[in-house]
Amino acid sequence: MSYWIINYIITIAATTLLAALLIPKILLIAFRCNLYDAVDDRKIHKGVVPRLGGVSFLPSIGVALCLIIGVNMRFFGEEMSSSLMGDGVQLIFLFSSLLLIYLLGIADDLIGVRYRAKFLFQIVGGILIVLSGLWVRDMFGFLWIHEVALWVGWILTVFLVIYVLNAINLIDGIDGLASGLSIVAFAWYSYLFYISGDYIPMLISGAALGTIIPFFYYNVFGTASAHNKIFMGDTGSLTIGLLLVFLSLKVDNLPSAPTCGTHEYNLFILAIAPIIIPCFDVVRVFLHRLRQRRNPFLPDKSHIHHKLLALGFAQSKALITILVWDAILIVLNFMCSLCIGATWLVLADVALWTLLNVYLTSAIRRREKMLGEELYK
Repeated sequence: MSYWIINYIITIAATTLLAALLIPKILLIAFRCNLYDAVDDRKIHKGVVPRLGGVSFLPSIGVALCLIIGVNMRFFGEEMSSSLMGDGVQLIFLFSSLLLIYLLGIADDLIGVRYRAKFLFQIVGGILIVLSGLWVRDMFGFLWIHEVALWVGWILTVFLVIYVLNAINLIDGIDGLASGLSIVAFAWYSYLFYISGDYIPMLISGAALGTIIPFFYYNVFGTASAHNKIFMGDTGSLTIGLLLVFLSLKVDNLPSAPTCGTHEYNLFILAIAPIIIPCFDVVRVFLHRLRQRRNPFLPDKSHIHHKLLALGFAQSKALITILVWDAILIVLNFMCSLCIGATWLVLADVALWTLLNVYLTSAIRRREKMLGEELYK
């Protein structure tokens, strides 16, 4: 077993252990201080549930990565040190941006933050990522664009940070959905970085993956009555969203694409494939609210998971369905990027997503009509 695989497994184990130790303490504090998620007509859950699960994310990731990197640099030679030479500055700016976004999430979960202030903090977080030297440099043929001008790449990167942070935040509507999609994404990014030989981002992916696993357990299998259920809140969704943006940018900036025979995979597709479902869903919801002449920033029940629930799916069935769709979509994009251009592949994804939503909307209307007819019998 290679040096990096061993460190990857240890990283996952360390963050899993740290998060598993922190979450029960967070639950205890939340119940003692009456820090619960408010129940309203839009919320699906019943009973009092704390929404501070995301508070465990950054400490678990930061402590585990610092310990593993430090121990390797101190006792096991220069392999870790040489890998950090290229990624050290980016890591410093990443954790600066993460800390800013993490504090924004805590403030929003505890006292609420207006969306203008949220956008301002997210813009600063995006600028910090750009200052790290990481931005969109190449579109790899998407919209028939390849190399991107410097200032355009900076703007696109800040926009991408804001977009993905809010997409992950908004998809967090049923138990396990945001965390489940993130687990799939981090596992996929881990694989990409391993086959590309870029091992520090692989460790970051593993750290995030391990941190989410205990949260997923408490979020999906915990119950409000037993006081062991918890939500990630904005702290968690914003932290995870920023890590996903960072890793997608790292894929986009890989010096060479993975190959299959003589063909190269498209790095743009590989970068965005793990976050397609939350990103597509937020665009569709935004446009739907505009068509309905509603404020696009106010919440409602028009997300993909709400449609499945409206069809009579249980939360667990809706969760499994979306996660299976996500995994299939990632693999299809990965394989098709060998032979289909980025523009046509994204258009095919959009068409598939649109057809799926049209079908679900039609199925909901048929079900409502059938239930209405049965009601009047």
